Amino acid sequence: MVKVNENFAKLPASYLFVEIDNRVKAFQKAHPEQEVLRLGIGDVTRPLVKPVVDAMKKAADEMGHAETFRGYAPENGYAFLREAIAAHDYKGLGIDADDIFVSDGAKSDTASIGDIFGLDNAVAVCDPVYPVYVDTNVMAGRAGDFVEGKGWSKIVYMPCLEENCFLPSFPEQVPDLIYLCFPNNPSGVSMPKTQLQAWVDYANKNGSIILYDAAYESFIVTPGVPHSIFECEGAENCAIEFRSFSKTAGFTGVRCAFTAVPKKLQVGGVSLNQMWARHQSTKMNGVSYPVQRAAEAVYSDEGQKLIRENIDYYHNNARIILEGLKQAGFTVYGGVDSPYVWMKVPAGMTSWQFFDELLTKCAVVGTPGSGFGIHGEGYFRLTSFNTTENTTKAVQRIIERFQ
Repeated sequence: MVKVNENFAKLPASYLFVEIDNRVKAFQKAHPEQEVLRLGIGDVTRPLVKPVVDAMKKAADEMGHAETFRGYAPENGYAFLREAIAAHDYKGLGIDADDIFVSDGAKSDTASIGDIFGLDNAVAVCDPVYPVYVDTNVMAGRAGDFVEGKGWSKIVYMPCLEENCFLPSFPEQVPDLIYLCFPNNPSGVSMPKTQLQAWVDYANKNGSIILYDAAYESFIVTPGVPHSIFECEGAENCAIEFRSFSKTAGFTGVRCAFTAVPKKLQVGGVSLNQMWARHQSTKMNGVSYPVQRAAEAVYSDEGQKLIRENIDYYHNNARIILEGLKQAGFTVYGGVDSPYVWMKVPAGMTSWQFFDELLTKCAVVGTPGSGFGIHGEGYFRLTSFNTTENTTKAVQRIIERFQ
């Protein structure tokens, strides 16, 4: 008799952003005349920059000629892209091209990384947190059972509260695997190097592994905030880092990212670099040649200049949101080193009630904080990834409703 993975049945019926999309579709069906402004999901709106498009077109043309046609890509990525990543993103940090694995997304990698670790490892997450970290550990059978008001019984939660600037403290129970995401999704705050170094020291002292999601590092503007965990001494012995071209270069619809697994990183004498290589060679056939050439073009001088202009554009949108919400009397965080603004919902409302209020009264979509965990209740996330025109209109609608 066929049996299913019963851990899937423990999860909510739909993923957070699927639930949001379903509610928005229902509203639009009932109000087809209303313009809905989306500041919810972290999808970009700026087009790919010209050097990236040109490189993709050229590579696509190459695929149409026998002498330049390419089939399966190397599972860990073409050398030309891995070498460009190592030279640009990890210069002087001790990360080599063969420490880097190209993939179709940081979401995929942060979801799959648990495959190389045993099910009896204790997992620690910030709370609130990007739901993929928790949900995939539930699917794997590593999370235990859900306890209402407390969360998953085997997950070690690290509350990120207003009084500690939404940064985690060392948990009482020493975890084996520690998920950290900074600049943070959803709160938008960044972590100073001194504090990140403390986490690296903690992991090395206790034999833990840090799974570091740096998908938003390109938004960092504050001095003293590291772009990579490998800027910290000893990180190569305790950390795996995930990065993405999605937010950096607008690749949400193109799909390309990479994970850095240092060769020095071992558990019980076993190389995690080799284990991840085995995992990727078994479970994927690489990212397409045109996409990897497009990603390589991100590192050209012109590519860097133009993607920085796009990031500045989103930074300006975040400023509009921050200033507008403050004008309306809201308490807000983030939005400086990150595309996300984290706001307190009005007193007496839950985050889902505030979602419905914004949708029905303002036709504005955001993300309820409770969707990111128990300690996200009472907060709400807005993104700066829409157009400046739509961002300005959305903020003005909120101001008119709540000021």
